[in-house]
Amino acid sequence: MRRYLVGCLATIGGLALFFLLLLVILVGSVRSPSGRVPSKTILEINLESGLAEDVPDDPLAKALLSGTPVVRDIVDALDRASYDNRVAGVVARLGAAPIGVAQLQELRDAVRSFRAHKKFAVAYSETFGEFGPGTGSYYLATAFDEIWLQPSGDVGLSGILMESPFFKGGLDKLGVVPRMDHRYEYKNAMNVFTEKSYTPAHREAVSKVMSSWFSQIMRGIAEGRRIPEDQVRALVDRGPFLGPEALDAKLVDGLAYRDDVYAKVKLRAGPGADLLYLGKYLERAGRPHQSGKTIALIYGVGSVLRGRSGFDPVFGGASMGSDTVAAAFRAAIDNPSVKAILFRVDSPGGSYVASDAIWRETVRARKAGKPVIVSMGDVAGSGGYFVAMAADKIVAQPGTITGSIGVLGGKMVTSGLWEKLGISFDEVHAGKNATMWNSSSDYTPAEWARFQAWLDRVYADFTNKVADGRRLPKERVLEIAKGRIWTGEDAKSLGLVDELGGFPVALALAKKAARIPDTEPVRLELFPKKKTSFQAFMEQVSGQTPDSSERALVRALEIIQPLVRQIQAAYGPRGVLQMPEVQTVP
Repeated sequence: MRRYLVGCLATIGGLALFFLLLLVILVGSVRSPSGRVPSKTILEINLESGLAEDVPDDPLAKALLSGTPVVRDIVDALDRASYDNRVAGVVARLGAAPIGVAQLQELRDAVRSFRAHKKFAVAYSETFGEFGPGTGSYYLATAFDEIWLQPSGDVGLSGILMESPFFKGGLDKLGVVPRMDHRYEYKNAMNVFTEKSYTPAHREAVSKVMSSWFSQIMRGIAEGRRIPEDQVRALVDRGPFLGPEALDAKLVDGLAYRDDVYAKVKLRAGPGADLLYLGKYLERAGRPHQSGKTIALIYGVGSVLRGRSGFDPVFGGASMGSDTVAAAFRAAIDNPSVKAILFRVDSPGGSYVASDAIWRETVRARKAGKPVIVSMGDVAGSGGYFVAMAADKIVAQPGTITGSIGVLGGKMVTSGLWEKLGISFDEVHAGKNATMWNSSSDYTPAEWARFQAWLDRVYADFTNKVADGRRLPKERVLEIAKGRIWTGEDAKSLGLVDELGGFPVALALAKKAARIPDTEPVRLELFPKKKTSFQAFMEQVSGQTPDSSERALVRALEIIQPLVRQIQAAYGPRGVLQMPEVQTVP
């Protein structure tokens, strides 16, 4: 009887939790009344929490990312507001949010375009890095016409640090032997397992990216603050700055608390001005690009893998599923109203097979008369570049990590670890190379030869398709490939991208490719169409889609330690066209 009562109570509790979750999702799916935009509006943006490229169709993703601004939303809202007579200006709260260099540049472009329509833009920060770096967020702030700092705050203008972890020493102690190879010397993600520090090629590539980023940031700050660039570089070497020091150095326009800043902003806007959050404004005023000929917008965000796009709630990462993205391309190709495709890519790469499946759909789109324009976010490396390289035009920000045209793979031989633990394995097999994928034994000479042939095949295919898609001589591609990463600025000079910029530049190129006059409005339609939280939840409950949150919780048991996470990210099923992971502190 006791077991029966416990079972009943557990069932009732489970049902209660289920219906509570269902109620939360239903409430979240119901839109509030549209409201109105005040006749004199100041837009308010909070950029303290970072940015998202896209919010996947996953209930947990929608819940966990509900308060995170989306790049396109900010760009669209500022674009819409720049032509709206009701909007006088914008005030943004900045700090030290982990925003990538390319995303910072996308926001800077949007703010400067907004200001060009005779609107004011004020940046406010409690601190640009409290006992920490703040170069990136300060770089963003310099796109605004005023910067205000709380009197107790600092400006952490101290430069850029790029750091990579190396696990070889730990693996040696554990008795784990990395058996990996790559094409070629700059494809250095495997170095974190096979080396204890940068190789010359690894250091060269990372240093070049850092130098390019640093120059871009210095130029941007110099332009925004009207300070000679050599003086900005000298200031960086003196940083970080206490509040009064930042004011003396003309890095900020004033020291004030939030209430004082907002009072000044309202005074600047004029009597009767009201604040309105950017997201609310976009909801009420509506997005731009809602009428006219149709251009499809397709997102490819996260590590590339076979199957459906998903979301990992443990680490907050999205995945670019080849089934999902390829289906979106097919739908856009088959839709007679679609005149061109804008493909937004933000990915460090992943599965070669999945990347190739998406590449094929970009080729099919062009053959069907649907031009494809790629807009790159923070990263379009390795498989992320593979899916983009056949496009009619590729647009990147100067700071976008681009290229890494190469391949790597292999396995961890764990027999030494098991021996230390007193665990032994035995096996029987049929087939000469059946042990090739077994982590408890090394490759045989025959297996290693097959593995090398596979690396050669993938690298040849990758470089051939780059040469064809980018209309570059194969010899030139082989010079600039080798697995090396470049910034968008350098990639443009090498012919790997066509233009520098963000969404607006890519959209203008899409209109041009579709022979739509520049002055004619267009409708930007998302493929596939976004599901509500309730729709996504019901699909998972009914079994129509895999439960990505459940898969992620299971995977979490395997990814507890950072080392295991690094191994899975670089050398799991999605690790063959993966670019090296670098921790950046701007």
